Amino acid sequence: MSTAKAPIRLTLKIWRQTGPDAPGAFREYPVGPLSPDMSLLEMLDVLNEELTRQGEEPVAFDHDCREGICGMCGAVVNGRAHGPQPATTLCQLHLRHFKDGDVVVIEPFRAGAFPPVRDLVVDRGAFDVLIAAGGYVSVNTGGAPEANTLPVPRAAAEKALDAAECIGCGACVAACPNAAAMLFVGAKVSHLALLPQGEPERARRALNMVRKMDQLRFGNCGNEQECQAACPKGIKIDNIARLNREFLRAAIKSEET
Repeated sequence: MSTAKAPIRLTLKIWRQTGPDAPGAFREYPVGPLSPDMSLLEMLDVLNEELTRQGEEPVAFDHDCREGICGMCGAVVNGRAHGPQPATTLCQLHLRHFKDGDVVVIEPFRAGAFPPVRDLVVDRGAFDVLIAAGGYVSVNTGGAPEANTLPVPRAAAEKALDAAECIGCGACVAACPNAAAMLFVGAKVSHLALLPQGEPERARRALNMVRKMDQLRFGNCGNEQECQAACPKGIKIDNIARLNREFLRAAIKSEET
């Protein structure tokens, strides 16, 4: 008995915009028949091949590893960052999650801190600026130290590793009604605050990253929890609470000194 899945046809409504200052609008494209096992990005590849044959400009979209690791891809699908499947990056969203004949609306992340570049591409360089403000550990180069010289409690290590799973895709910002970056910054601050390697720069990191976040047109956290729901790696809002504690602790300490 054959287990092959029937191909599907979709109608795509894709945001097209030729440049940052150009007006944009949705364009409609019928596609198919397509294999349900294709990813959404593979579907865009097929569409772009057809557009190229017709002499039209292909749809610009971000992508790299296509394995849900790099955080490069990102778009809003049917009103949700990365699409309707929880804990899924855009490149891992497969067409089997849609029905034959569905209308699929694809648009870029909408946030003041992520200005548009072209079509589905936005500039997420603000995240790089945030990392440069403190999301790192300054260490002397050299050989790796013996792992057991810095013991880390298991509970702290697991929380740090959970926070370190953040891939910086920006879905949390796109999903937040206020376009806040609190989950991203919270994950970076939590990851390093929980480990002894991050202790020397702990206070400075929290202060600098929060202040830089405020400068970069990110909104304030309204505790809507949409960021947690949209995160493809399941980063918890517990990290936002930890960020708030770290910032308050650092602010009090700086006033005392």
